[in-house]
Amino acid sequence: MKLRSIYVCSKALLWRKTHSDWLGLNMNFSHLKYSHYRAVSRTPIKSSPTLKSKGIPIEAVESRGWVKEPVSVMFKVYCLSVMTLVAATYTVVLRYTRTVSSTAMYFSTTAVCITEVIKLFLSLGMLTKETGSFGRLKASIVEHVFWSPKELLKLSVPSVVYAVQNNMAFVALSNLDAAVYQVTYQLKIPCTALCMVLMLNRSLSRLQWFSVFMLCLGVTLVQWKPAEATKVQVEQNPFLGFMAIAVAVLCSGFAGVYFEKVLKSSDTSLWVRNIQMYLSGIVVTLAGVYMTEGAQVVEKGFFYGYTPWVCFVVFLASVGGLYTSVVVKYTDNIMKGFSAAAAIVLSTVASVTLFGLQITATFACGAMLVCVSIYLYGLPKQDTTKLPRADTDKEARQKLITV
Repeated sequence: MKLRSIYVCSKALLWRKTHSDWLGLNMNFSHLKYSHYRAVSRTPIKSSPTLKSKGIPIEAVESRGWVKEPVSVMFKVYCLSVMTLVAATYTVVLRYTRTVSSTAMYFSTTAVCITEVIKLFLSLGMLTKETGSFGRLKASIVEHVFWSPKELLKLSVPSVVYAVQNNMAFVALSNLDAAVYQVTYQLKIPCTALCMVLMLNRSLSRLQWFSVFMLCLGVTLVQWKPAEATKVQVEQNPFLGFMAIAVAVLCSGFAGVYFEKVLKSSDTSLWVRNIQMYLSGIVVTLAGVYMTEGAQVVEKGFFYGYTPWVCFVVFLASVGGLYTSVVVKYTDNIMKGFSAAAAIVLSTVASVTLFGLQITATFACGAMLVCVSIYLYGLPKQDTTKLPRADTDKEARQKLITV
């Protein structure tokens, strides 16, 4: 019995270490929330098909009575399709508004600011749903916003970084084709991996390091001789576009890992953290509007040059990010890899059709390498330290017999 208890505890700890992503946002056991998991009253935990299919030790979660909510394959396909369409449509439509649209050019800094405002209201709505009443919502906001200036200051760091990243996306798509942008932007994977290693003390497998180098090689091929678009009506600077993407991926990697570290530091709701971040983001983006295009905005108006297509870009930027953060817990890394690869393909097809993109051999090879590397990076790690349970029990019995 004692050997059995030691085995259960060691395997539970091993599972906790190697399957932390399954808990949603890499939370510890102490941070499990009803919003991420539900108690299964009709189906006993030991007979849960979700746990059996994933090879998760029952003992690791049995004492809490929580299991991850099972979802159907069709729902996962739905999540994958929406993530792909949002990523591809956002880049293509933004590219169209910056290069092909014949209307007056809008101010990109105002679009970023409006996006933060919409995200704030959406997060307030989600927090209202999570708390269940306006009274609890008010108490939560007062506690975590008005009486937590240090937390607001802490979340202002990713706010500034994300504001820079979003503005750099407009600069990049004003100078690079949507397909080239989509491929090059995947450099956020190695940037995020490096930040995880440095800031969260994570480790990468050899296959993941290999996929990172493969991704960098693919992006190098794509940028070696960038594909040209024949229907673009404005002058472009590919080097400026590439530098803008470089800044954007660095910001994306750092801000994402920093935000994850903040989430792991306490059991505060995700939506409360989003509200704290978006409040700071609104102040930061308004300051950016004033410093970069303040005089022109005062002269022509905040919404100068806005068209239905521009409003659609703002909508995708606002809803897309929040939607992805909600549904990402129902998908695995392999599905997210397929989503990124499919977005590259859709962006390429749309660029050929709308912008007259001329695909070169180096672009095709580089895009293929990037898609393969994304898939390889998302493959689950092989845990060579695990031993089959039956074999372990057999060895324990043999030792007892020997004694």
